[in-house]
Amino acid sequence: MLRSLKPLGAWLARRAENVLVLMLGAMFAVFLVQIVFRYVFNLPIGWTHEISVLLWLWLVLFGAAFVTRESDEIRFDIIYGAVGPRARRVMAVVTAVPLIVLYTISLPAMADYVSFMKVERTAYLKLPFNWVYSIYIAFAVAAIVRYLWLCTQALRGKAPEAFDPTKAGSGV
Repeated sequence: MLRSLKPLGAWLARRAENVLVLMLGAMFAVFLVQIVFRYVFNLPIGWTHEISVLLWLWLVLFGAAFVTRESDEIRFDIIYGAVGPRARRVMAVVTAVPLIVLYTISLPAMADYVSFMKVERTAYLKLPFNWVYSIYIAFAVAAIVRYLWLCTQALRGKAPEAFDPTKAGSGV
């Protein structure tokens, strides 16, 4: 069954990357509009800043939740790469358990906060703040699922991949 879901997962991962690219493109376009209006027309406009900040928030959290691979996460590679598979498994569990607990504890409070923020609106576009902050709920749920998976894999004996400096790149 997992094999039949793999193509669907790959397709969804590519669509998440597409969404991230669209958000980055929109943020860049709005940034250019902001520059033109401010420095060419001498007419600063606030909605462009608001959209840029909103898109930046969504870019970071959406990207961390749905695009960033486990191997792309920041870790102490010098230590991580120097230890064996068993130590990497222990590190994975020691990292995953507190993160699962913290995200799980914060989730109800954040859901309440996001729900409460429907009464407040952004300054220029008048968007409800619960729309703005709703991405955190998706991020927290995705983080819980990711770290549950990683912890389960480590407990079952599958160590995370060792850092290979020959495969490291600039991301280009």
